[in-house]
Amino acid sequence: MAAHDGKVLAGKVALVTGAGRGLGRAFAEKLAALGADVAIHGMRENGPAEYGEGTTLTEVAAEIGQQYAVRSQRVLGDLTKGNDIARVIAETESALGPIDILVHNAGGDIAAAGGKPDPNDAVHIKEADVRAVLERNLLSTILTCQAVAKGMMERKRGRIVTLGSVAAFKGRTQGAIYAVSKAGVTHYTRCLADQLRPYDIAVNCIAPGDTRTGRFLGTRAVDPDRLVATGTLDRIATVDEVARVVEFFAGPMGAFVSGQVLRIDGGGQAWPG
Repeated sequence: MAAHDGKVLAGKVALVTGAGRGLGRAFAEKLAALGADVAIHGMRENGPAEYGEGTTLTEVAAEIGQQYAVRSQRVLGDLTKGNDIARVIAETESALGPIDILVHNAGGDIAAAGGKPDPNDAVHIKEADVRAVLERNLLSTILTCQAVAKGMMERKRGRIVTLGSVAAFKGRTQGAIYAVSKAGVTHYTRCLADQLRPYDIAVNCIAPGDTRTGRFLGTRAVDPDRLVATGTLDRIATVDEVARVVEFFAGPMGAFVSGQVLRIDGGGQAWPG
C-alpha cells in the first residue's frame, strides 16, 4: 500500500503492551491507523472496563482490527514474568508474524495494593508497594525489551518505544518510588539504544505528563480549566497528543532517531535532560 494512502506501516507488526485502555489503546490505534498489524496486550481480560474505556481485551482487539482494517491479536500476560513474556511474543508472532515495533506501555503505579500508594514517598511506602511499582515499571520494561530485542537483532531491524514519565526528571515528595522507577526506564532506554545501534534498531522513550486517560480522570479531582483543548499549553494532554509522538518514533521520520527521551507536557518542564 502506498505511503500517500497514509499506511506507512503497512506490512509491519506491532506489539503494544498495556493496550486495553488509556494511552496503550491510543498507541495501538495510532499504529493500526498507519497500517500496522497489532497485538493488543493486557494483564487482565476485563482491564478495559475498569475505568469505563471498553469491555474486554478481546473486544478491544477486535474493534481495532475492524476499524482500521488490519490484523489484530489479543495477548494476555504478566510482563514481570519471563515465561509470560515468552508466551506473549510467541502468540503474537504465531498470529501476525515477527515483531517490528514494540511499544512498551509499562504499568504506572497501579500494581500497588489499593492503587496508588499513599504516601508514596521515599520513607513510608511499604516494601510490597515498592516492589510492585518497580516491577511493573522498570522490571517489566527490561525483561520485555530484552526478549523482543533478541528477535529484532536476528532480523537487523526494529523500533522500540518505552514509556517514561515527566516524574523522572524532578525530585518530589509524593510519587518518589514511581519517579525512581521511571528514571530507571529512562536510563535503560538510553543504554539499550546504544547497544542496539549496530542492528539498525532505534530505541526511544516518551515521557508524558498529565494525560486525559479514563484512569487519570477517574481517580482524582481535575481542574476543569486544564481540560480545554486549545488556547494554552497549561492543560492536560489528550491521549492522541501523546500517541502522535509514538507515531514519530515508530514511523519513517524516526528512522535515524535513537536514544532519545521526549517529554510531552506542553513545556511544563523546560530544561535540558
